[in-house]
Amino acid sequence: MMSNGITDVFFDLDHTLWDFDKNSELTFDKIFKMNAVDVDLHEFLLHYRDINFEYWKLYRDAKIDKEVLRFGRLKDTFVAANIDVEDAMIRKLSTDYISYLTDTNFLFENTIEILDYLSQKYNLHILSNGFEEVQSKKLIKSNIHHYFKTITNGEDIGVKKPHPEIFHYAVEKAETEISRSIMIGDGYEADIEGAINVGMDVIFFDTNNMNIVTDVKQISGLIELKKYL
Repeated sequence: MMSNGITDVFFDLDHTLWDFDKNSELTFDKIFKMNAVDVDLHEFLLHYRDINFEYWKLYRDAKIDKEVLRFGRLKDTFVAANIDVEDAMIRKLSTDYISYLTDTNFLFENTIEILDYLSQKYNLHILSNGFEEVQSKKLIKSNIHHYFKTITNGEDIGVKKPHPEIFHYAVEKAETEISRSIMIGDGYEADIEGAINVGMDVIFFDTNNMNIVTDVKQISGLIELKKYL
């Protein structure tokens, strides 16, 4: 056990270790060209990021299923961008997006360095709301899978962060305790408030420069974790 009492470190994956925005942009560029869909990628992404975020909140709260998420976020983005695309093509694009998303696997700066550093001192784990079949590919293809003792996805138990059940499930799966665990993630509500509500220590990765005024430990780059762990 470390002097700070922490033995187990739980990471969110998307937007925390795996550079979702960069990989997603490259994937959309690829599938639009493959399917001869004439889209201004920059304009599309300006709408997509907020729409995708709102769909993920609905999915996280069990108000929609993943098929509605995958189709709806694209449909609404095309409508918002005033781009006419038939539903059949949107369905194909939504399938292609998932198929090709893990062809590029850019990580955030210093991901490998910090995982090397932390893995010498702690048990590392993934705790994600993402889809199991996609998250596993991200970890394997980006060559970071071997760092993690356990991987927990929302689909494993049918609830998602910030629901307390998924934190307790992940901790039990990791064969540890809440009091010896810490959660690191970019989602303030899902990762940080969710973990705090079950009594878990936290570090907020402020990837979007939210500058939230709080007494929660915060970092703007992964290498800063060395200050706390």
